[in-house]
Amino acid sequence: MAKLAFLGLGVMGGPMAGHLQKAGHDVTVYNRTAEKAHKWVEQNGGAMATTPREAAKGADFVFSCVGNDDDLRSVCLGEDGAFAGMTNGAIFVDHTTVSAAVTRELYEAADARQISFVDAPISGGQAGAENGQLSIMCGGDAGAFDRALPIMEVYSKICRRLGDSGAGQMTKMCNQIAIAGLVQGLSEALHFAQKAGLDGRDVVEVISQGAAGSWQMANRYETMLDDKFDHGFAVDWMRKDLGICLNTANEIDASLPVTALVDQFYKDVQKMGGGRWDTSSLIKRLNSAG
Repeated sequence: MAKLAFLGLGVMGGPMAGHLQKAGHDVTVYNRTAEKAHKWVEQNGGAMATTPREAAKGADFVFSCVGNDDDLRSVCLGEDGAFAGMTNGAIFVDHTTVSAAVTRELYEAADARQISFVDAPISGGQAGAENGQLSIMCGGDAGAFDRALPIMEVYSKICRRLGDSGAGQMTKMCNQIAIAGLVQGLSEALHFAQKAGLDGRDVVEVISQGAAGSWQMANRYETMLDDKFDHGFAVDWMRKDLGICLNTANEIDASLPVTALVDQFYKDVQKMGGGRWDTSSLIKRLNSAG
């Protein structure tokens, strides 16, 4: 068993760190709000630290799952950052969805300290984290990935290295691009069914068995029809991710017209007060329009 640190105990990080502790690893956690770290230790065991550096001291692997580029820099760099507490040969694994640019920046900073950095964004939502069934897409050195893989397998159903530093984040962008279009299409189909006087559940029962079927349809159609949007990935975070996708598309000369359009639809949902609703709330925008 390994000595681990886990930085960030949100709806994803908290359950992931819990799986590691239950698997027998020695886990020290850090969270910006200390109360949440105290509660995690009460529920799971392990230990807590007051700074990322303290948490990372002596750890074989340090994991993070925070909010955005700036949050990630803050837990990695500086006098109290994790890098300052890590020993030569240790591995930092980042599960945050951030830009490939900050990933490569931190990869270089880690390399200068003789530590490894693996970008490993996740997909599967809160349920995937709680059930240990996440999809993990990784970038970084093959040796570091191979060493970290057995630990990440504790909370994943698939974990793959896609290439060098930044490849994991680029793959996560593909994931979010695909989801955006799917959710909008599903929202329009359910909205159309309601306007046509059809029973949305009966419609989905039939069309889900054919080419229209998807994870989004299977897992979200009922709550969408019931106007419930209190589970899963929030609109505010989706817009953050789509912003990364669109900025990167400009950098690499990729065309994302549907993604750009759906991003604006999510902006409309935010204006409706739905920033914390889950991403399936796109249907609410259509229904509110009449």
